[in-house]
Amino acid sequence: MLTEILLEIFDNYYIALFVLSFLASTLLPLGSEWFVYYLVSAEYNIIFIILTASVGNYLGATVNYYIGIKGSNTILHKVIRFNNKKTKKAEEKFRRYGPAALFFSWLPIIGDPLTFVAGLLKYDFKKFTFYVFLGKMFRYVMTVLIAYGIIN
Repeated sequence: MLTEILLEIFDNYYIALFVLSFLASTLLPLGSEWFVYYLVSAEYNIIFIILTASVGNYLGATVNYYIGIKGSNTILHKVIRFNNKKTKKAEEKFRRYGPAALFFSWLPIIGDPLTFVAGLLKYDFKKFTFYVFLGKMFRYVMTVLIAYGIIN
C-alpha cells in the first residue's frame, strides 16, 4: 500500500526510494529495506538503488542533526536538565566514541537518535557527513547484496 501511494505521488521508483529512505532516516518509525528488496527483484539498476537510498538516508540524518543543533540549549538544559558539567562530560564521550557511533547510525532504533545527539553536541559537520554517509552506504550495499542473494 505504501509503495502504491509513493509511486502515485512521485511517479518514479527512484524518487519514491529517495523519499522513503529520507523519511526512514528521520525520527519517524519507517524502514526502506523492503522497497530496496522490491527494486532489486524488479531488476532496477543496483548502483542507482544504492546511491539513491544512501543519499536520501544521509539527508534525513542531516535533518536530525539540524534539529539537534537548533534545539540544543532548550533540550539539553530545560528538558533533559543537563548542567554545564554534564554537558561537558557528554561532549567528551561523544568526541571519543562519536565517529564509530555515527558509522552505526544506520542501525534500527539507536541510529537515528545518534544523529540527533551529534547535532545537540554540535559535532563537527564534516566528520558527521563522512561517518554517517559511509554507514548509510554500507547499509544499502549490504541490503542490496542480501536482496540479490535471496532473489538469485
